[in-house]
Amino acid sequence: MNREMLMLVEAISREKNVERDVVFGAVEAALAQAAKKLYQGEVDMRVAVDRDTGDYETFRRWHVVPDEAGLQLPEQEILLFEAKEQIPDIEVDEYIEEPVESVPIGRIGAMAAKQVILQKIRDAEREMLLNDFMSRGEKIFTGTVKRMDKGDIIVESGRVEGRLRRSEMIPKENLRSGDRVRAMIMEVDLTLRGAPILLSRSAPEFMVELFTQEVPEIEQGLLEIKSCARDPGSRAKIAVISHDKRVDPIGTCVGVRGTRVNAVTNELAGERVDIVLWSEDPAQFVIGALAPANVSSIVVDEEKHAMDVVVDEENLAIAIGRGGQNVRLASDLTGWKINIMDANESAQKQEEETSSLRKLFMEKLDVDEEISDILIEEGFTSLEEVAYVPIQEMLDIESFDEETVNELRARAKDALLTQEIVREESVDSVSQDLRDLEGLTPELIAKLAEAGVQTRDDLADLAVDELTDITGQSEDDARALIVKAREHWFTDQE
Repeated sequence: MNREMLMLVEAISREKNVERDVVFGAVEAALAQAAKKLYQGEVDMRVAVDRDTGDYETFRRWHVVPDEAGLQLPEQEILLFEAKEQIPDIEVDEYIEEPVESVPIGRIGAMAAKQVILQKIRDAEREMLLNDFMSRGEKIFTGTVKRMDKGDIIVESGRVEGRLRRSEMIPKENLRSGDRVRAMIMEVDLTLRGAPILLSRSAPEFMVELFTQEVPEIEQGLLEIKSCARDPGSRAKIAVISHDKRVDPIGTCVGVRGTRVNAVTNELAGERVDIVLWSEDPAQFVIGALAPANVSSIVVDEEKHAMDVVVDEENLAIAIGRGGQNVRLASDLTGWKINIMDANESAQKQEEETSSLRKLFMEKLDVDEEISDILIEEGFTSLEEVAYVPIQEMLDIESFDEETVNELRARAKDALLTQEIVREESVDSVSQDLRDLEGLTPELIAKLAEAGVQTRDDLADLAVDELTDITGQSEDDARALIVKAREHWFTDQE
């Protein structure tokens, strides 16, 4: 029987063009599966087949786990201290094995053994095909629609299959069986049965790769796409830069009579593409990203990573775009939060900020309106700047003498110290259950404390917009934090 098994392994190995070790592994798995049926519960078995003689041994084994972890699977695990009684130098994650009686091959259900072996062979063949495909280094998967699978589309290229999920398709795109499809390879998930290559036609990376294939200058390193933002099937923006002064980045990507950009647009169901010149200057980059709208002025807030962009009435609708599309894409492209406003809104906001700053200086520095306005006109926007900018900058202000400058700086430092003491006292009042909440940093705790949020329930009761106003977080981060704070409500109910 052992000789017959060796002959069978050889025959399957040649027929399926897989390594002998893979076939032996399948046989071992089949024998181990059969041996498990002789025991109650989910035991762990290992079979070792001698590659030369065909003889085999069977072992029951236990996984060594840390003492403090406890036994999650008692029939398959053993605590470290117990394992050390048998093998003194054994470590966690190793195995204790005990030889047991092997199941004769003749007693294995023939169909079950065959099924396990063939499945192992299929898995090995699939892995070999996949490795061969991935070794080519291709980023775009080109194939034909084979079938639908629970809303996903299975795309076949040769003998390799990719999965295009519904969420990764271009909206309103109707793909049918036999259609030719190109999509970006996003990842490979070997746990997925059948089609382990996950594809996307809506990802920004797909557009970048399409341009790379259409524009040789990108492949040559003369041009570079710095970022891409998409509203799949509708509109997109890409930011390009030239590393060669002789090459026009926008004209090169457009191509003669628009051939290059049209090739990308046609592949993406008519998605219009705005090509923007990338700039190291964030304000200039944002101005370009908002095209075709003309920008009147722009104010950059480095701390909030946001920009107030002022446009005239004629350009307001263009800058915002249908349903906010233009400003949203420009924000995604540049990485900056963009606030579009007209001149009146800008003037009103500026007046509100000036009024708030004037009030701050008058209260904290104990000065009159005139002194406050001088500081504002000279560009001071915080107590920290008054306290710590180089003293010569303040001495250069025509309206201030040295005594006034020193007094203002001293008052600013005293005000900051008082604020810090109050902040520390408010932080001390924050409950431990809120401090322990995952995702809360000391900075966030301080901001919550200043706003009177002192317990986990206080945080859980907040609305998303209330939390963003307090912490300056994005809506997604604020929503996640509130959900985390509310978890104990549902746990307590259970």
